[in-house]
Amino acid sequence: MGRRWANPEQLFPLLLKLLALGCGVALGCELGIYYAVLLRCRWPQLKDSAQRGDHRPSAPVLRALFLADTHLLGALRGHWLDKLRREWQMERAFQTAVWLFEPDAVFVLGDLFDEGKWSSPKDFKEDVRRFRMMFRRSTSTELFVVVGNHDIGFHHEMDWYKLQRFEDAFNFTSAKVVSRKGINFVLVNSIALQGDGCSICKKVENDLHQLSLALNCSRQLDSNHSSRNCKDEGIFPESAPILLQHYPLYRVSDAECTGEDSASPEEKKLLFREKYDTLSVEASKKLLWWFQPRLILSGHTHCACTVLHDQHLPEISIPSFNWRNRNNPSFLLASITATDFALYKCFMPRESTIVAIYLTAGGLAILLILFHFHFCQWVTHSLIHKHIHLTKGHRSD
Repeated sequence: MGRRWANPEQLFPLLLKLLALGCGVALGCELGIYYAVLLRCRWPQLKDSAQRGDHRPSAPVLRALFLADTHLLGALRGHWLDKLRREWQMERAFQTAVWLFEPDAVFVLGDLFDEGKWSSPKDFKEDVRRFRMMFRRSTSTELFVVVGNHDIGFHHEMDWYKLQRFEDAFNFTSAKVVSRKGINFVLVNSIALQGDGCSICKKVENDLHQLSLALNCSRQLDSNHSSRNCKDEGIFPESAPILLQHYPLYRVSDAECTGEDSASPEEKKLLFREKYDTLSVEASKKLLWWFQPRLILSGHTHCACTVLHDQHLPEISIPSFNWRNRNNPSFLLASITATDFALYKCFMPRESTIVAIYLTAGGLAILLILFHFHFCQWVTHSLIHKHIHLTKGHRSD
């Protein structure tokens, strides 16, 4: 009887069903779910000219995608399967988002790598290759990155060598202004804003100060410079900048942060440490005074938070893009002009949802197997019973 159950003619339909179930679930969870979830996102709408009472022609709109803390695992930490899984998730999510939304620019706010501060030259080169492959995009989409503490180390671990190789790999400088469509973005190496006079810190602070003078000249905000003495006037567009950095500006904690991707209740009770969890109070005041930005975007905490500085200036901390750090990663879509901006948060598939789908599929597969063999057993018993009945009938004849 056992041999009859193992008959290929009986097993073949079961194998086909299991294969169809497995392929369907795998395609859904590893490809389709990203489209299903991200199709709910959209580019945010700016106020139109009529709503503003402004009858001038509409300003050009830059469509930008912001994400943070990808934390690609390197050669030292993490299981190979964990590395493979997380990189696949981030690549699928990013490639789906870029295909659906076709942003003009993508900004990554630090901690591209998890082990950059420890990586050998060979390992760093390999990590950069993997990052470029995962976050590839068309030539119409520009990529800009900001350095994070995991890329070059915390302040006491940072050195010129690690900083230089990161800058060379991503065309980044520790104090940089990127201007697109009349919009100024200030990219800051916030790791160097320690205020202790280290050689890197001195250079970064001096470069940032010079950039702030040039920006303020373009905006004609610097009271110390007349238009005649402003040599840098007109270098940059006349718009208030958007500040991009890895560390958030100083705040006491995440206690006031809200939203499903904010910190857990336990984490919100923890007080932030200056120069470790956030910038120092002094460095935060300097950046605000120098640049007078209209928006600040940061990463580092792995949790979402929106705070108002000086009662009017919004700072948004963007959660980690890596499922290793969060069950519900997200990114921002931004529509930006020289005078206005609108933001929309896009959540990616929850890992708990994907796990639940796989577990449900596994349970369904077990039921199919049990049903199949139970059915085969019932058919076999029926055939045997019928055969015995017919044999007895022949004998009685």
